[in-house]
Amino acid sequence: MYVCSCFGITEADVRAHAEGGAVTPRKIASACKAGTDCGGCVRRIQALLGRGTCPRREAADRDEPVFPPAPAPLPVAVALPSPAPVARLDDAA
Repeated sequence: MYVCSCFGITEADVRAHAEGGAVTPRKIASACKAGTDCGGCVRRIQALLGRGTCPRREAADRDEPVFPPAPAPLPVAVALPSPAPVARLDDAA
């Protein structure tokens, strides 16, 4: 079955490149260009390489925080007095 229709790369091609040492989507892209045009096949390549898991989804399944805690809010700005009016050239008459 085709994985990358842009370059005609099949699942067998991806597996062969992976056996040859291309064990990340970037290395697969370097080996055969799959994933470098429209990018629609990158997730399928990740799945074929066994890298299809989503760390955020796994954290959510374990009831852990998905995102780091938000930083403390910044202090409220204090209003400064407005500056003195500036004389304009056409007022000097």
